[in-house]
Amino acid sequence: MDGGASYNPRTVEEVFRDFKGRRAAMIKALTTDVEDFYKLCDPEKENLCLYGYPSEHWEVNLPAEEVPPELPEPALGINFARDGMQEKDWLSLVAVHSDAWLLAVAFYFGARFGFDKADRKRLFNMINDLPTIFEVVTGVAKKQTKEKSSVSNHSGNKSKSNSKRGSESQPKYSKTVAVKDEVEDGLEEEDDEEHGETLCGACGENYAADEFWICCDICEKWFHGKCVKITPARAEHIKQYKCPSCSNKRARP
Repeated sequence: MDGGASYNPRTVEEVFRDFKGRRAAMIKALTTDVEDFYKLCDPEKENLCLYGYPSEHWEVNLPAEEVPPELPEPALGINFARDGMQEKDWLSLVAVHSDAWLLAVAFYFGARFGFDKADRKRLFNMINDLPTIFEVVTGVAKKQTKEKSSVSNHSGNKSKSNSKRGSESQPKYSKTVAVKDEVEDGLEEEDDEEHGETLCGACGENYAADEFWICCDICEKWFHGKCVKITPARAEHIKQYKCPSCSNKRARP
């Protein structure tokens, strides 16, 4: 590998290493170094960009002057929106643009060095196995990790009582479509059978395919979302769900 390989990676593995280094740098800017990043994005300055480097260092700077640039450029003017938005919304916006830039750089290298269809697919799959910067910054990545571990635990336990025992690692809501993405066909059938035995704590009806359910963290009963007036979007923001009956009495220690 020559000295410029870290800047001009030529294999799928090298491009992926380059991607991971830049990604780590930008995550650092938007999480652990967020105070420094915020200060550097002064709206009174010119168009500023957030750059991530393979060395895992980040920088806020002006865009490249040459046209076309050596590499694709990040989003211009991230500093202008800083004071016009809630901080978390602004950071989320920068995170989304950073994800787009990382993909642009990775596939720029892929095109430049002639990756074929198989190489491009392999590169994308390697990248896609990592949470996006947006998912890390907004906390979605942690939630997905918990849900994945609970899905694997759930499908591995055939009895309903066992599947509900680990309430801390189990997601508090369930939707068949999401489960189908995570498990194989054989396990899907098993999951449907288990849910089929579950009755809604409100209406007493059985589980049905593609219905949204939510589990009470106190009594561990499952409910149709529509029966307790909880939507999937609202469930995303509930840290501890209490069903109507548990809400009317003191939670157990």
